[in-house]
Amino acid sequence: MVKNEFVCDCNVIHQEAVNKVLEKMPSENIFNHLADFYKLIGDTTRCRILFALDQDEMCVCDLANVLGMSKSSVSHQLSTLRRSGIVKCRKSGKEVYYTLDDDHIVKTFEIGLEHIRHKD
Repeated sequence: MVKNEFVCDCNVIHQEAVNKVLEKMPSENIFNHLADFYKLIGDTTRCRILFALDQDEMCVCDLANVLGMSKSSVSHQLSTLRRSGIVKCRKSGKEVYYTLDDDHIVKTFEIGLEHIRHKD
């Protein structure tokens, strides 16, 4: 049997490190919301929508054209993203335009994309 060299083989607790982490540990509720956030953006179609909206504000028709999808399918995904606070919309006459909700979403998406492109 091969021994894993990266498994800690000691019984020492580094209490200072443990306390430091425990003081900053978010609640279970925060972790649940964080996991839900990553599940939402963990869908290929939604990632493509986020990429398009990271480039420019777009309406459902524009997104459907860019993604080669039906307006109904795009609208369904946008509704999910909007309810979750990942995208926002503004109405101009009869048209509704979508953008990423805020700079946090923009940065999260762009950093993730940069990480993947760098690894590829």
